[in-house]
Amino acid sequence: MGGWSVFVWMILLLALLGDSLASAPEFDPYKVLGVSRHASQAEIKKVYKRLAREWHPDKNKSPGAEDMFIKITKSYDILSNEERRANYDRFGQMDENQNFARAPQGFRHFQDSFYFDESFFHFPRTSRDFTESKHLLHFNQYMKEVMPDSFKRPYLIKITSEWCFTCIHIEPIWKDTVQDLEPLGVGIGVVDIGYERQLANHLGAHRTPSILGVINGKVSFFQYAVAREYLKQFVESLLPTKLVEKLTDNNYVEFLNSWHEENRPRVMMFDVASSVPLLYKLTAFAYKDYVSFGYVDMGLTETSQVVQRFNINTYAPTMLLFKENSEKPADVIQARGMKKQIIDEFVSNNRFLLVPRLVNQKLFDELCPVKQFHRRRKYCVLLITGEGEQFVSVNEAFFNFASANTKEVLRFSYVYQKQQQPLCDALLKQDDTTPPQVIILERRSSTGRVLYRSVTGGWNGSDDDKLRLHEQLDILQRDPSYLTHDAMLPELNNEFASMFLIRWMNTAYDYLAQFYFDLLYSNWREMMPVLSLIFSALFILFGTVIIQAFSDSGEDKPAKQKATESPKTADGSPGTESTSR
Repeated sequence: MGGWSVFVWMILLLALLGDSLASAPEFDPYKVLGVSRHASQAEIKKVYKRLAREWHPDKNKSPGAEDMFIKITKSYDILSNEERRANYDRFGQMDENQNFARAPQGFRHFQDSFYFDESFFHFPRTSRDFTESKHLLHFNQYMKEVMPDSFKRPYLIKITSEWCFTCIHIEPIWKDTVQDLEPLGVGIGVVDIGYERQLANHLGAHRTPSILGVINGKVSFFQYAVAREYLKQFVESLLPTKLVEKLTDNNYVEFLNSWHEENRPRVMMFDVASSVPLLYKLTAFAYKDYVSFGYVDMGLTETSQVVQRFNINTYAPTMLLFKENSEKPADVIQARGMKKQIIDEFVSNNRFLLVPRLVNQKLFDELCPVKQFHRRRKYCVLLITGEGEQFVSVNEAFFNFASANTKEVLRFSYVYQKQQQPLCDALLKQDDTTPPQVIILERRSSTGRVLYRSVTGGWNGSDDDKLRLHEQLDILQRDPSYLTHDAMLPELNNEFASMFLIRWMNTAYDYLAQFYFDLLYSNWREMMPVLSLIFSALFILFGTVIIQAFSDSGEDKPAKQKATESPKTADGSPGTESTSR
């Protein structure tokens, strides 16, 4: 009787649990967002943005704001994707862990009559908190945002899924790593392989959990045990090898004086660490196209002279930024706890020389942007000059004038006529002048249209020249119509094109080193895209050689046949070879 009593009580308990669980509130993304089932994507996106702003935990401090924000994000994840939305509309209410697959009909009937709740049996499953949700990536977001941004900073991406039990074990380490690396400027992403199969396949991730890095659009897989230090080393290994130059008393002067060849400011970072801190490397990677970086380890005896020369406080990290004057820094920051935001603002505000040389179109576009609004107009004061000794005093006088400028609307630069001949011809032909000459211009379109005017009297660097330039700039401030000439400028020559081979070789070295690492430690499935590319290139090359060889032999064959043909007689029959000797 005792056994029957226990069995009856269990039946009653399961019945009660079934009723209570069956009445549990369902998660309806349409209700969460407050839209109809026929709402358009534009309407869903509009409502999501409004609700996300309203319930974001950083702005809404109510106790349930974070949970509500996660529900809103989850709802938008479902409804913003046509495939997931169609699955939801077809199969109805589902737990967030279901895989949108229909169960067999025999089991479905039993499932409808008894609601199975994994939490009652304490089955483990991954839980997604707010931190995880804000890093979720979608395919379009990855292609439009992460890929372009990876040329400015590396990304660390975790591949996971709702039912990945192993993912639970690495979760604490992942969170700690994110807290360490994200403030330094490392991009973080999470891909749920159950919802974003397209993105996972694009990345070459076929198992969970996986961790990979993305830099310059290239994907690399993490192959070691998941530990904070190993993940940090992995991110560091993604960066190019020659981002920051190690400086000592022997080479810092050469580093500072090379600004002219590279046409960019120099940053010297002082700290007490044998290796360059990751924060500095990430900063150097973000601004590699604008600024050159050097690192001074203040703990070495070989750096005592440079530390003493610039009077560096050895108890706090320091950054000195140099422009044209290598004797005195143009800007300085010093703080015990260097923060990324402070460093970014420091470098970004000083990423151009006082008077940079226009060496390519990209620099011209950034230094002298196209006019968009009246209040944002920028005037470019351009000196067309040369490199010889006869131009030294002229160039220095222009630099001194530009250094005294305090007006934000004016940008000073110069070009060498021989290096940028097409540009100089377009600006000098109107007044039939020769260098050295100062041109004041305003860009009106990205296609090259500018309004400009030559400074009367030319430019010899005299006090009278400086006075005339000053007066004409004042007139321009009062009357923008002072620029009377119109021209279409050609695209600037890239003066550093000759350095492309060196950069390509450095990049190729980094790729080959990574390929060797992947070959040793990666599984073959992850290596298949790379191997396929290599074998495709070899096949094309080999095929081209074979086709060329057959083509050459085909061209030679008729000539040889024609040469060996026997001469024909007048009646058309082949002539017989004479046997007389």
